[in-house]
Amino acid sequence: MSHIDDFRFDSQKLLVELDATTTKMMVLVASKKVTGPEWEDAVKDQKAAFDDWISFLNSPELSIDRSDLI
Repeated sequence: MSHIDDFRFDSQKLLVELDATTTKMMVLVASKKVTGPEWEDAVKDQKAAFDDWISFLNSPELSIDRSDLI
């Protein structure tokens, strides 16, 4: 597997998790459940998924030529 394929695979995995946690939060918003332990857990999970995504993008190991992504 090439380096760009590794990047795409890892990106997809992280973005799926970010999407799932964001969707969970939006379901709670639509259900008017924006307080309490369920909400706090959803916020914590979404923040962790976002932080993982940003850490991945900013990692020093990520030394791909970004023009390969276009």
